[in-house]
Formats: sequence, structure tokens, C-alpha cells
Amino acid sequence: MEKVFLMKKLLVLFFVLACFTGKAETKTDSVAMTIAGKQIPVSEFVFIAEKNKEVDLSDSKSLKAYVELFKNFKLKVAEAEELGLDKTDAFKEELEGYRTQLISSYLSDKKAEEAAAREVYDRGSEMLELSHILFRLKGKVVSKDTIDAYEKAMKVYDRINKGEDFDAVGKEINGQDNDNVHYEYVRCLLPLQTLKAFEYAAYGMRTGEVSKPVRTNMGFHLIKIHSRKPNPGKIHVAHILIAFPKDSTINGEADALARAEEVYKKAKNGEDFAELAKQYSDDTASAKKGGDLPVIGPGEMIDPFEKAAYALTIPGQISELVKTRFGYHIIKLIDKPEVLPFDKEKKKMMRVMGQGERNFELFKAFDDRMKKEYGYIFYPEAYAELQALCNDYFPTDPAFYEKAKNMNKTLFHVNNKDFPQSEFAYYIQRCPYSTKIYAGDFMQEVFDLFVRDIVTTAERENLTIKHPEFQHLMQEYRDGILLFEISNREIWSKPAEEQKTLEAEWLKKLNQKYPVSINWKLINNIKK
Repeated sequence: MEKVFLMKKLLVLFFVLACFTGKAETKTDSVAMTIAGKQIPVSEFVFIAEKNKEVDLSDSKSLKAYVELFKNFKLKVAEAEELGLDKTDAFKEELEGYRTQLISSYLSDKKAEEAAAREVYDRGSEMLELSHILFRLKGKVVSKDTIDAYEKAMKVYDRINKGEDFDAVGKEINGQDNDNVHYEYVRCLLPLQTLKAFEYAAYGMRTGEVSKPVRTNMGFHLIKIHSRKPNPGKIHVAHILIAFPKDSTINGEADALARAEEVYKKAKNGEDFAELAKQYSDDTASAKKGGDLPVIGPGEMIDPFEKAAYALTIPGQISELVKTRFGYHIIKLIDKPEVLPFDKEKKKMMRVMGQGERNFELFKAFDDRMKKEYGYIFYPEAYAELQALCNDYFPTDPAFYEKAKNMNKTLFHVNNKDFPQSEFAYYIQRCPYSTKIYAGDFMQEVFDLFVRDIVTTAERENLTIKHPEFQHLMQEYRDGILLFEISNREIWSKPAEEQKTLEAEWLKKLNQKYPVSINWKLINNIKK
């Protein structure tokens, strides 16, 4: 069963990768051969040949060998069709899955997506230590509702700009204004750990710099960068925790210290660390695993623990006793994994970036190319009129649509069509897909999606015109699935030592069963 699954995966992988090879020039659709009553256009015959480096269509010997292989391939497909293998739900679902994947490969710009992910990856070579003060915007807000929070943020910015300490001011006002003002110290910030606008602002600042109000989906932030340090990467450790007792007193902490020192001596004297963890550690979850903890990165553990863990340099090295608010820890270094190169991280990063607000960053190059190819023209004055409605109404508010439905100035032109303001307003009602809480940001994000929907729909409709190889690839996918299923049934499921004989006998039967007509005159005139 595993062999069959692997063979199928390899076959499918070949077909999927084939779509990324150089585009074959489609020849005139004359009939190269007729098999089981089905005509095979010369364009399909040549398309598959030109992807096979071992086939030389200008060499008569190579050409004849390829014709025989191609004919036998189509005979097996004809047999699969005769048996109804192309009518099963499993076949239809699998083929549709391949079609979706193939279309997706055309509706993207993989190089640009990798470049966008690479930029974020490179940014992660540094980690930021910072503080920020948040002036929260609660719920969906229109433009006028942001003024109060912005002005409060600016007043605090002015205080700090005149010399007051950022952190002192932050602690002073934390929790004010009905708990809408929050101060936070962040020991370590890395890319993809916070909102995009916050990350971009923070990584664009110098050490010691204080930002003016930065608006995110939470509100307005004042940010101060305390330090920018190299990212030390991840670390794998085990630990033994001797916890402080609940309602800890000085005597209780002293008892914990005495017990920790006793266990520490045992560890330093060479007793098995894992067994000591199982016997003494109060962290019951890790104790069962000999103290082993998941691999961690900077900022993921409490500060004293993290500093002590990263100070260890040699696998097997044991730290001194480390005191945290939980108790005393004895830490053992297991490993310091190497930082994964971009090629190993890019798929995960692109998956994360493709979800939520960062998708516009990831797909920007493709969006821009499609707009250019389909003649996109934007009319800012018409957009500004809709944006002005955001001063009083959130775009999903029925009142916004009531105002906008009769606004018919051209908002943009694309694919030989004008799109008025009212059509976009209607789209907002049907597809309000944005998590933004500020009305202007919400409308902008939905607008970008609206334009993307239009140009990608146009691209789908023009796919076979712009990419004539698409139909050949789909035919190849289809025939490949049937080839696998019929070959597995007739040959591959049989003992290996019998397969060569069975193959020859099967092909003999197929050649007798199905009529074959080969247009040698046309085929002999094919040149690469």
C-alpha cells in the first residue's frame, strides 16, 4: 500500500513540476494520431516531447521510439476510460484538485512572494527591546472618533519630547481613561509577532528614538526603542524546578533554596539529570520527560531563566541556581539548533503572511502586474468622496450604503470597463472582509480586495488564451491519473518478477483491442 501511494505521489509530482518548465510553443492542431477513436493533436504530441530531454524529434530513431511510447501511453489511458475510471468521484475530485493547484500557479508571482518573505526573514536577524503606550480605539470607529485618542497620544508625546522619561510617564498613565491607556515593556520583539504597522514602525526606528502616534488596529501607539540586538536564535534546554510554596514566606523560600542546593550538588556530581528531574522537579509536565522543555526562542521565557539558559555554551553544561518568581531552577543545555536558512523557513513564513493583513504585502507584485496588464486607472477624487463618508459612517453601516449607492462617478477603470463608486459600495455590503476597526483602513482593504477580485477573475477567463499550454497540462494531469490507476491495477500490484512479462502481454492485447492510426507524414515533418 505504501509503495502504491509513493508511486502515485511521484507521478503527480512530475506532472505538477512540469508546469514550471519552459513553455512549449504550440504547433498547429493537426492530428498526429488517432487512438481508440480519439484524435491526438500534434500540439499535445509535441508539448510532451519537448519537456522530455531524451526525445529528439529531429532524429528518426528517437522519434520512432517516442511515438511507440506515446502510443502505448494513450492505449493504457483508453483502457482506463473503457473501464470507467474517469467517471469515479475520486478521479473527479483529484483532477479538480490538480486544476485548482495549476490555476493557483498562474495566479501568483512566486519570486516576488519569496522576496517579500525574505525581507521579513532578514528583519528577524535583529530583536528589539522596546516600550510602548497604547491609546486604545475600541470597536469600529469612524474618522472623527479617532481624534480624541490621537490628541491624547500627542499630549503625552509632547511631555516625553520635552524631557520626561518615557517609562515613568507610561507607568503613571497606565490604566487611565477607563482603562483605555496601556503601558507595556517588551523585552524582545521579532517579526510576525505583532501587528504589521507596529512592526514596520518599530523596525524603522533608531535606538533611543520615540515615535509619534502610530495607528494600528488596536489604537495609537507611542513607541520607544531601548535596544536592537542580534537574534541569538533558538535553544533547547531541560530544567529542574524547586518551586516556592504557595503563600511563600522567607522561611519557605529558604527551605526551597536548601532543597535546590541539594539537588544541584547531585547534578554537578554527575547524577543523571533526567532522573533527578523526575524525582525532584516541581514542574510536573517537564519532570515526566526528564526535565526536557520545548525548543524556545528569545522572549519566550521569563527573563532570569532565559539569560541563564542562553549563557550556557556547551551541550550538557549545567547552570548555577537561577531564581525566578516561581522558584529555583537548575538548567541543562541540550542543544543550540542552528538558525534555519531562508529556504527552510520560507514556506511557513509565506503561509503566515498569506493570512490576514500581510497578504497585501505578500501578493503586491502580482496585484500590481495584473492591474498593469488590464489597464487599471484609479480616480482619486472619486475615492476621496467615499473616504469622506468614513468621517461619519463605518463602511458596513447601512447609512454608508444609503449615501454611496447613488454616487456614480468612475472610481477606477480596468479590463475595458468603468467601475462607479456605487458598485464598490455594494461590494462592501456583500464582501466586508477586513478586520480593520478604523473606517478608512477598512474601506481601503476592501477596495484592494475588490480590485484584486476583478483582475484575477479576468485572468482566469483569459487563462487558456494567455497560456495555451494550460489545456495540455490539464490533459497530461488527467491522463496521468488514469495511467497510474490502470497500471497499478494491471501491473504494479503484481509481483515484481512478473511485471515485465505482464506489461508486454498487456500492451499486445491493447494494440489488438483498440484501433491505432499514426500520421507519419505529419510526424516526420515535425522539427523542434
